[in-house]
Amino acid sequence: MGVRFTMRRVVVALVVLLLLAGIAAAIASRMAKKAAEGKEKDQPPVTLEFAPGDLAVVETRALPRWLAVSGTMLPVRQATVKSKVSGEVRQITVREGEAVTAGQMLVKVDTTDLESKLIERQGQLESIRAQLAMAEKNLSNNQKLLKQNFISQNAFDNSESNLNVTLGSVKSAEAQVRIAQNALKDAVATAPLTGIVAKRHVQPGEKVAFDAPLVTLVDLKDMELQALIPAIDIPEIKPGMTATLHVDGFGERKFTGRIDRISPSTEAGTRAILVYVGIPNTDAALRGGMFATGRVALSAGEPVASLPASAVRNEGGQTFVWAIEDGTLVKRSVAVGRRDEETGRIELKSVLPGTLKVLTARFENLKEGAPALVKSSVSATPRQG
Repeated sequence: MGVRFTMRRVVVALVVLLLLAGIAAAIASRMAKKAAEGKEKDQPPVTLEFAPGDLAVVETRALPRWLAVSGTMLPVRQATVKSKVSGEVRQITVREGEAVTAGQMLVKVDTTDLESKLIERQGQLESIRAQLAMAEKNLSNNQKLLKQNFISQNAFDNSESNLNVTLGSVKSAEAQVRIAQNALKDAVATAPLTGIVAKRHVQPGEKVAFDAPLVTLVDLKDMELQALIPAIDIPEIKPGMTATLHVDGFGERKFTGRIDRISPSTEAGTRAILVYVGIPNTDAALRGGMFATGRVALSAGEPVASLPASAVRNEGGQTFVWAIEDGTLVKRSVAVGRRDEETGRIELKSVLPGTLKVLTARFENLKEGAPALVKSSVSATPRQG
């Protein structure tokens, strides 16, 4: 019992000593921190030094104006070749993606029935021509007989009428022959333009009806972007304006086009109007259905106050600039307008003094009210404590 009681006292004593040591360490740490803070307060703040290249002033200049456009591109020239006769497809000479030239044969429909019909109508024409020859001969004979009073005037008129009817039949038969000949020609479908086969609608052996689609062709030399523009922006644009475009899949490559046409009315269910932008495609890199985004350069507006875009910061929904005023660093809230990516400037709607030096370079841990000055050396960099 005596031993256990002695051990318990030793443990309690050790715990008390540890607690006292911890309290003493905490007190020492707090005192050291207060001493450091006091020393820091006694030291004067470090003056921030900036190079002239780190600063800018408000300038009044006309910023380029532009209108955003986006849409799908389609070939300007495309055509769907359709069957002009009905029948069985005998031959197709092209496949998707192949290049064709204007007048090249694409599809041939079976011509057996058409050839038979042509022969039949040619035979009918020959028969009627024989009747015409006979009618002319009869009229010539009757004319002689009429002069000799061997036939009546009525008989002569009948022979003359028969000749005229036969002449009409000949013309009709000739027209039927031409129709049969044209139908025979129409059995061969040819390319109406030079381009690329986009789709083959039929296969050999299929039966097609009149006006059935056979092959779709596109010419990729000239593309057209169809962009919907809000009606309120239409007065700003006109045919001939330049558009700079980026196309999905082409990275940073830019394509240049011009506004060719503007639709006369808004699209149904919208307040937007279709604008057609023509894009040269000499290398055939662009394809139908690709999506493009870009902008149309508008006429320059009135000069406005502006700053380099790098000078304007946005944190927590607040837009502001850092500036040097009376030798100290100040934070000024500002309202901004249009941003021009090409010149790297942004419109300033708030009024700032024209002599106010604004920081354009990005610096961290800036504090409002800190002393600041501009060094004459371009290579100088800000020093912070």
